[in-house]
Amino acid sequence: MTDQPTVQTASGTVRGRTRDGVATYLGVPYAAPPVGDLRFAEPEPAPSWPGVREACEPGPTAPQNALKSFFGMDMFTITGSQWRRGEDYLTLNIWGPAEGTGHPVMVYIHGGGLVAGTKDAAVYDGRNFARDGAVAVTINYRLGVEGFIAIPGAPTNLGLRDMLAALRWVRSNIEAFGGDPANVTVFGESGGAMATACLVTSPMSTGLFRRAIIESGHGSAVYPQEIAHRATRKMAELLQITPDLNGFRAVDAETSLQALRQVSQAGTVDMRDESGFDPSFGQGVINPIVGDDVLPRHPLIALGEGAGRDVDLLIGTNENEFNFWLAPTRLILAPRFLMRPLLRRLGGDAHGILAAYRQQNRRARGGEIISRIMSDLAFRWPARQYAAAHQGRTFFYEFDWYSPASGGRLGAAHGLELPFVFDTLAAVSGPRGWLGKNPPQHLADRVHGTWLRFAADGNVPWLEFDRTTRIVQRLTRGFATPEDTLPAAAFIPPPALDLEDETAA
Repeated sequence: MTDQPTVQTASGTVRGRTRDGVATYLGVPYAAPPVGDLRFAEPEPAPSWPGVREACEPGPTAPQNALKSFFGMDMFTITGSQWRRGEDYLTLNIWGPAEGTGHPVMVYIHGGGLVAGTKDAAVYDGRNFARDGAVAVTINYRLGVEGFIAIPGAPTNLGLRDMLAALRWVRSNIEAFGGDPANVTVFGESGGAMATACLVTSPMSTGLFRRAIIESGHGSAVYPQEIAHRATRKMAELLQITPDLNGFRAVDAETSLQALRQVSQAGTVDMRDESGFDPSFGQGVINPIVGDDVLPRHPLIALGEGAGRDVDLLIGTNENEFNFWLAPTRLILAPRFLMRPLLRRLGGDAHGILAAYRQQNRRARGGEIISRIMSDLAFRWPARQYAAAHQGRTFFYEFDWYSPASGGRLGAAHGLELPFVFDTLAAVSGPRGWLGKNPPQHLADRVHGTWLRFAADGNVPWLEFDRTTRIVQRLTRGFATPEDTLPAAAFIPPPALDLEDETAA
């Protein structure tokens, strides 16, 4: 039996659907459509509507270049659909228990490198969080050019500003959906985790959430404005416009996406700093920007100064992050003589890091060593840096279940924890799925239950992490151990204090 509950929000009444004890509301606006004068502007409150708004369809998505398949593997379940055109895409989905009040709230920020993805991917279905007593929220936000390119004359970090607007909406409205606005956990994966890490340190997020979960992300993938403007100028050159607000408003989103695709190709724009370091390691030009009111300080510096100390933190990585890109393409099988060409885009001491990892992986193929290097450089070590810098309660995990997909080469790849977190294994299983045919439900019960417990009271069943003890919980093996420093630590410089001070001034 399906009921049709209605809820009054600040902008008007929405009607959802209730089934099997879970009330669902899809496509609820939290901000006005970012078009016309609101394009490249700070998010404004959603305009009110008369009568009752049906909230049964997810609605449009943010403009993006997206893939539906990836070398024979189904991307739809991970990223959501390709761009669904429409202006009113600053919306969110809500799943909550049909009865009761004061439930913990979990707000999810999707991944996709801040250039792709939606709140609507099958793996992000929040009904099982609601089934187990939480109110789950997933959000859209501006991506790519619309959300993160530094455009002179426009506010920076518009995608982060959208997330803050969504969190403010949750604080003001979620009680009507059965949630506790004083018990909010924000969590995200990949690009969404990078954003979450930034929000923890932002002065604009104070009071919006009590806890944060950062899955395969950290706060180091940020650019000062002077470096971010390199991509802006190159895009303007390709688009034949002035590199400012008027210029970018003169071209439509689809045209801008075509230029972004070109600019994002390796080697097109040099995003390295004075020391030769690029926190994206040549993988793109879109990152949050340091030096504005959202991120006045580099997140690691801000953490060291006490930012986010009142936020309970659960952070972790996957054992074979970079297999996500190398296993389906079979580059994971590359022989050793190809390692050096594959590492050239890194900049910095590519020879030194190759020597360090080759020594520790004497029997590995070249592609496997590259995956270990990139997993550690881009994800595993920066996440541990972030955890060590956080002055509040901090717990660290490593996801270590190996998928049989891609001929058993996928391993514990980037994003693989998501169906276990949401308890949505069926969405990512099958012949073309990321989990193979029979993923372990008992592991989903454990991981999903851990995330729920943390959202409820800030606790998990293992000891805290700090820079001395370095306790890491192995989620599949079910035990926590102290961990040594990773070899990548010697090849990632700390944030540039002098540059940071100049940027924030």
